[in-house]
Amino acid sequence: MERRDFIEGAKDSLAIVIGYFSVSFTFGIVAAQAGISPLLATFMSLTNVTSAGQFAGLNLIIAQSSYIEMFLTQLVINLRYGLMSLSLSQHLNKNATTAKRLAIAFANTDEIFAVSVSKPDKVSPSYMAGLEIFPVISWAAGTFLGAFANNLLPAAVSSALGIALYGMFIAIVMPVARERRSVAIAAGLAAAFSLAFHYLPLLKNVSSGFSIILCTIAASAIAAVIFPIPEDDGGDAS
Repeated sequence: MERRDFIEGAKDSLAIVIGYFSVSFTFGIVAAQAGISPLLATFMSLTNVTSAGQFAGLNLIIAQSSYIEMFLTQLVINLRYGLMSLSLSQHLNKNATTAKRLAIAFANTDEIFAVSVSKPDKVSPSYMAGLEIFPVISWAAGTFLGAFANNLLPAAVSSALGIALYGMFIAIVMPVARERRSVAIAAGLAAAFSLAFHYLPLLKNVSSGFSIILCTIAASAIAAVIFPIPEDDGGDAS
């Protein structure tokens, strides 16, 4: 039973593995361009497993931001993982001990959470192991190869792949924004606040770390007020 669950999880992870490799390859290139060695960049991926958090953290490292900025930025960006792990814990079967739940929570990313909770029945720790192990390996391997390949690729290609990150974020946000007005407005507010921090005289002196934190909190708070989630059905008000 455990072996069958593990194989099923591994099969379900195939699409995630492919997607993670391409994104982490880009992260490896960006990290190498920032002067971080392939081994250190790979260590970052193995211990974080979060695209948005890692890219934001890398920008803060480049900007030589303070530890408190790094802590608060990662807390804001990655807070959703704690909520997702609490939700996923209700979808695990009785074989999930505390130690296994902690191990599962470590690699509980957006995509892995979506796949696991979409299963009609409760999932086992063996299934989660198969679902998580290979994406983590792919994430680390892509980072290493991207950082290593940066020294071999032409400068124009490396720059293009670095820009691809922003295209990835747009590709993630746009489909949801077209369907949900709340997401579109929240993204627009965040972009407007970011421009304000970049150009306005009174705000442009705020460090990049705190500007990310303030933009995220402000856009989320305004969107939450405009589009409250009804308590009766938990659906989106948009």
